[in-house]
Amino acid sequence: MDAKSFDKSRLPSRHVTEGPSRAPHRSYYYAMGLGTEEIHQPFVGVATCWNEAAPCNIALSRQAQVVKKGVAAAKGTPREFTTITVTDGIAMGHAGMKASLASREVIADSVELTMRGHCYDALIGLAGCDKSLPGMMMAMVRLNVPSIFIYGGTILPGSFRGKEVTVLDVFEGVGKHLSGEFTDEDLAELEAVACPSAGACGAQFTANTMATVSEAIGLALPYSAGAPAPYEFRDRFCYAAGEQIMELLAQQIRPRDIVTRKALENAATVVAASGGSTNAGLHLPAIAHECGIDFDLFEVAKIFKRTPYIADLKPGGKYIAKDMFEAGGIPLLMKTLLDNGFLHGDCMTVTGRTIAENLEHVQWNDEQDVVHPANKPISPTGGVVGLSGNLAPDGAIVKVAGMTNLRFKGPARCFDTEEECFEAVRSRQYQEGDVLVIRYEGPKGGPGMREMLSTTSSLYGQGMGSKVALITDGRFSGATRGFCIGHVGPEAAVGGPIALLQDGDIIEIDAEAGTISVELDDTELDRRRQRWTSRETDYRSGALWKYAQTVGAARKGAVTHPGGAAETVCYADQ
Repeated sequence: MDAKSFDKSRLPSRHVTEGPSRAPHRSYYYAMGLGTEEIHQPFVGVATCWNEAAPCNIALSRQAQVVKKGVAAAKGTPREFTTITVTDGIAMGHAGMKASLASREVIADSVELTMRGHCYDALIGLAGCDKSLPGMMMAMVRLNVPSIFIYGGTILPGSFRGKEVTVLDVFEGVGKHLSGEFTDEDLAELEAVACPSAGACGAQFTANTMATVSEAIGLALPYSAGAPAPYEFRDRFCYAAGEQIMELLAQQIRPRDIVTRKALENAATVVAASGGSTNAGLHLPAIAHECGIDFDLFEVAKIFKRTPYIADLKPGGKYIAKDMFEAGGIPLLMKTLLDNGFLHGDCMTVTGRTIAENLEHVQWNDEQDVVHPANKPISPTGGVVGLSGNLAPDGAIVKVAGMTNLRFKGPARCFDTEEECFEAVRSRQYQEGDVLVIRYEGPKGGPGMREMLSTTSSLYGQGMGSKVALITDGRFSGATRGFCIGHVGPEAAVGGPIALLQDGDIIEIDAEAGTISVELDDTELDRRRQRWTSRETDYRSGALWKYAQTVGAARKGAVTHPGGAAETVCYADQ
């Protein structure tokens, strides 16, 4: 394939490379060392979230260089650029976590603006940390130019006294330290060995969940999302993506041809089947929103309810992402789901073939027990469950993978910030059987919908993970385990029922029936609502203020703009 194969009169880059009036624009490209042929080839944006914030991002720049070689080999002109990330593991447990979800929007917006401003014709996006994966995929479907997603890869496990460990063990180690089970020396030894390589957190936490989504939704090449970051043969996927983007450009296969309602259902299916992160219940509606598809938390929950749990992955199971890749990868998981009627096989993917065609030659591996056959699941209900009731009219979500007791009833202990609750946990100022309530941490009220891993892991470290429940209008990390219900909506900041709770109110949660309720009648709830007053936020300027003014409900994905349904002209067609 060469540049003559492309009619640039129909590509965005014509605005910066074609005709006498674009001579000033072309002079900039000559200044960067491009030749005439390269200037007149299609331009491919190669976007990475590379930074030195955390191991999940540190390998992305190197991988991008291989992508660029693949693009150039296929007669495209790669143009590399970077965007931000906020890394949840480092932002966790303090005010920095307020920046996490907001960073998803900044990533999508900044990729969009770079692509628009420089008129690139296609996009390859590399991401490694929790919010950067959905942010990059949101930009792809928003722009709707031919696009391929590349995950930077999972981290390798650490080894602590003969046991494989991940960063979750360190968070839970803090709880063990608080309870006296760990000494200072124990904790120091653990933290030094838990994260031994580049890559994102190693189990089926949010990054690996959304990486699984990238293949299931069709935006990533098969097997590419499973290979650990340090494995050198990741370069093969990067090079292949660079070549394949030019094929997608020639055929004009675009993200919205791939990300359909059926594809979103496939994505939700692999989340539930793998016991993935509850954050997928936030990110899938946001991706759908960019396409103009109404696919909210309740739609996601329907898929979760009918999907078997089949991948025995941490935090609820035994294995980590590296183990699933070596057992057969995400295609092995998808193949058994497809064969048993849980996936739509006719969805298009970035290979130019359908899901069914991609999986046609995948053979079942009898020598592994990471992934169970879909007709012989670990449990018949998916690893993630949606809830609703008078405490959460707009829904809530809980990860049940690995849990044995799916019902809980107890008195509320109410906290208006995560810090208040963490202090109560640290000082053991709670009782077995309590339902800890953390509110005013939703998208608008936080602002930013913080994750609560520091609190939940400390509970587990104290041996109380299965003896209390925790509910919040904020979020939970993909590493969270135990009876932890997030995304409770409407959030407290807008007067949702969670704002009306008082200490001692009896809360009942039933993950089998899909319900969450408080033992108060409508009259009492209305009486309390009349007395309720909104709380002023401390964030009255800057990015978090701006985010709070525009962000919507968690049920719809906590999005900040009208989405594809309001679009009149798509960037790809301008």
